[in-house]
Amino acid sequence: MNVTELNLSDICEHFSCPERSVSPAVYILLYVCSAAVVLLTVCGNLLVIISVLHFKQLHTPANMLVLSLAVTDFFVGIFVMLPILIWTIESCWIFGSEFCTIFWLIVGFLTILSIYTIALIAVDRYVALSNPFLYTNKISRRTMSIVIHFNFLVCLTYNIVFYYFNITFTSYIMCPGECFISLNEVWSVIDLVYSFLFPLSVIIILYSRVFLIAKKHATAIRELNNHTRPQTQKITSHSMKSERKAAKVLGVLVSVFLACLLPFLIYNLLGDVVEQRTETIHKVLIMLSLNSTINPVIYALFYPWFRRCIKLIITLKIFQTDSALINVLS
Repeated sequence: MNVTELNLSDICEHFSCPERSVSPAVYILLYVCSAAVVLLTVCGNLLVIISVLHFKQLHTPANMLVLSLAVTDFFVGIFVMLPILIWTIESCWIFGSEFCTIFWLIVGFLTILSIYTIALIAVDRYVALSNPFLYTNKISRRTMSIVIHFNFLVCLTYNIVFYYFNITFTSYIMCPGECFISLNEVWSVIDLVYSFLFPLSVIIILYSRVFLIAKKHATAIRELNNHTRPQTQKITSHSMKSERKAAKVLGVLVSVFLACLLPFLIYNLLGDVVEQRTETIHKVLIMLSLNSTINPVIYALFYPWFRRCIKLIITLKIFQTDSALINVLS
């Protein structure tokens, strides 16, 4: 169904809010579970943010990207996950037309920012593995900070321009209790290429390269260990494990991100073919935002330094003198 071909009364009838059919106990339970998910997302990413900002050992270019992704995920938990869960439980949009516009602006911006941050992480790992000397000499925290801020500004500018040319009085759909927008077909194609196809191609191609390079390094180091002294063997073995672990964590991060993004991408691709339904939109948005909940869990599972940081933060040891100098990497 093409919403631009319907008059407002037909649209509002099509998107009318269904009666809530759950019992009060289930209704309360849904809100408790939603609050727990939002709290886990916000607190998990807040722990990542505090860890990277506080401990000086973590002030590396690569961790600047981790920090950027955690900040994005933190705002997803507050501004995207909370409204969409309430929208799902209530079966109606209860926040008004003004916040509906703001909501879609935020969803678009944070989604694009997340995709391009993941792409930058893939670029960072690729350069670090393919040309470690160049990476060490040229990529500093200042350089990475400039890249992150530039990425932020480009994504924000694109998002504002995109919605400026799409949200009009004729294409904006606002029925009582619903929150939908209809996009220009030309801009839909542009958005598909810029927001999804290009960054996802970069992510998949570079991660494939990272995996192959890490595998070659592991083979080369293993052969080198057979002809070196024990001390050198210890050092090179540690390097091999670090490189393979970096590739493994990136692989898990990318795989989870793509799995969470795929339903949203498919829905966008089929938006003009299949009927828009509130339940479908709820599901794809929830799936997309859950990636922000999972990312801190990935860090906790694969990064021992993050588990040490959590312990120091929870026990309030970060308030001790010189706590920023604590060795969290050993």
